[in-house]
Amino acid sequence: MTAYLGPQRGLSPADIAARIDAVMASASLAEKVGMMSGKGFFEAFRDDGGLWGARPYRAGGGIERLGVPAFYFTDGPRGVARGQSTCFPCTMARGASFDVDLERRIGEAMSIEIRAQDCNLSGAICINLLRHPAWGRAQETYGEDPCHLGAMGAALGTGLQAHNVCATVKHYALNSMENTRFKVDVSIDERSLHEVYLPHFKTVLDAGVMSVMSAYNQVNGEYAGQNGHLLTDILRGEWGFTGFVHSDWVMGLYKPYAATAGLDIENPEPLVFGSNLIAAVENGSIAPQVIDTACRRILGALYHFACAEDPLPAYPVDLVASASHVALAREAAEKSAVLLANNGALPLDRSRLRRLAVLGRLAGIENTGDNGSSRVRPPHQVTALAGLTAALGADRIVTGDESDLAAARAAAADADAVVIIAGYTAEEEGEFIPGDISLGQENSPAPDLSHLPEAVRENHKRRNFSIGGDRIDLGLPADQRALIEAAAGTGKPVIVVIVAGSAVLVEGWYDKADAILQSFYSGMEGGTALASLLLGDICPAGRLPFTVARDPADYPAFDRNAVAVTYDYWHGYARLARDGKSARYAFGHGLSYSRFTTRALTARRQGDAIELTVAVANTGTCAADHVVLLWAEPPGTINPCWPRRLAAFTRVSLAPGETRIAVLRVPLASLRWRDPATHCWQLEPGQWRFVIADNAEAPAAQTAVMAL
Repeated sequence: MTAYLGPQRGLSPADIAARIDAVMASASLAEKVGMMSGKGFFEAFRDDGGLWGARPYRAGGGIERLGVPAFYFTDGPRGVARGQSTCFPCTMARGASFDVDLERRIGEAMSIEIRAQDCNLSGAICINLLRHPAWGRAQETYGEDPCHLGAMGAALGTGLQAHNVCATVKHYALNSMENTRFKVDVSIDERSLHEVYLPHFKTVLDAGVMSVMSAYNQVNGEYAGQNGHLLTDILRGEWGFTGFVHSDWVMGLYKPYAATAGLDIENPEPLVFGSNLIAAVENGSIAPQVIDTACRRILGALYHFACAEDPLPAYPVDLVASASHVALAREAAEKSAVLLANNGALPLDRSRLRRLAVLGRLAGIENTGDNGSSRVRPPHQVTALAGLTAALGADRIVTGDESDLAAARAAAADADAVVIIAGYTAEEEGEFIPGDISLGQENSPAPDLSHLPEAVRENHKRRNFSIGGDRIDLGLPADQRALIEAAAGTGKPVIVVIVAGSAVLVEGWYDKADAILQSFYSGMEGGTALASLLLGDICPAGRLPFTVARDPADYPAFDRNAVAVTYDYWHGYARLARDGKSARYAFGHGLSYSRFTTRALTARRQGDAIELTVAVANTGTCAADHVVLLWAEPPGTINPCWPRRLAAFTRVSLAPGETRIAVLRVPLASLRWRDPATHCWQLEPGQWRFVIADNAEAPAAQTAVMAL
């Protein structure tokens, strides 16, 4: 009789190590290699009619004979891509909140819903740097700045793992374009790689996240999923990561030597590993120790979570989309919205608002983001039109859209104010899924096909179409711009609400709007949140996590069909600063209905970090949050170097007239530069300036100077 070697709650670290040793001693080569891939995905996906997330997907681990459990994967990052889960605002929206505590709480809610739906591995942490706003998958990341990406991703990971779900951070690395993501070769130099595109991954892993998902693309000539420099030299050698790495789905690797390079699990099936890996060990081309090392990494993470005590006594399915989680989604939507412009049109005065025109096709449709692997199907969704109707009453709402400009203009003329919902849907931007790969990208839940003939069911399962991809245009569609023009012609106050995953250029129409609010893809409670924001029940406090340029040429070159591209040191707000350009709306920009002042910035060296404090006062008349942004300005002797970079941030809630002390911590390691001659990190000596400024281009409100 085979001994049971599975995990048990309460085992000590020594007991866990002993049990893993016993598993390794008892398992055959085939069983070990079996742990290094997913299992059963294609059959399950076919049986589910191509509906992504219809069931948990086995994604590594598992030896039934020995009682070893497996990982079961579910995606994110808007929520759990299973069942009818809570749909939070997209990651970019939550990035605009600059609220790490909120993001941690969202991670905890996701973790509870993951456990309640029989999964234990989450792909919710996407922190690929936003190099260019045309990236179709921009909505799944937090923004363009490494400091911000790392802090927000670490917060989500901490929350996800609170309920013993293993979190994975993705996509490692340099995955910042969609249409050619399966083949593009990204060339990059050492400083750009280590200072710009990788530090946020290290921040997340240093926070305790135990898994990494490799990217599809190539990096300096080798696919990321089999790139030994990324997976072993940097990840394990420099950073000391002890968790496991698994591939992205379907085309994440091509050769068995990926195992030697540092890839531990091939998902979702053993197309490259499996029998090929067994044969490689047997013929001597791959050392048995490679397999054992991978299995120990997998088992270490599995047993770490499976042996830990759960915070909750049970995880029943009624915890999914619970009232508290729905309320959290609403809070996130309220905190994420960014007020870009306002000439006094907002907030709307409910008591004086006789009639409100709500215009635009997007006002009345459910639009939570792209329809790829991050899609969440919540039990309900409040559209912008529904939210405003519920807040004001149907008798005070008139509607129209871009399909009939004359009718829309008449509706605007008959109203006291106009709200136009403009932007995109999954048709314009999203995860690119070629027609021969289906991950449930249909526009409605998978239909019940059981009553149809087998031939019809099989044809449905083989449907062949592509969706999503990188954006073609950085501006609003022409018909939406015409709608704004028509409404503005009535002389009524026009408020434009932008629904999009990243930057939307506003040239040509921004001066026709009396207020502009970016709500992003705001989740299942977005309409309720929007009404609260426009009517002044909630004061907007979000900040842009990216740069909105005046000219597309101010961004790096972007070719969505490129098969080879070079990523250099410059993008976003640093690129504009280098070129002497100003943004239309700078990174960190965001207005409020209240006013704030800062004073008394102090800085002192505390071990391996600099601790700064600043007094923040709400000098306005309404309760509001304020995002404090701290920037580091180096001495300027190293070239290249960003002249100003985000060093820390925090969000403070203040009543009218209240003052609070905000504390910010800057690790010295985050200020270093990578010396390509020695492959070591150096801290530039000299006078460093630390400034409080409202955005990347704003003058310093407070300054502290330190010699480092």
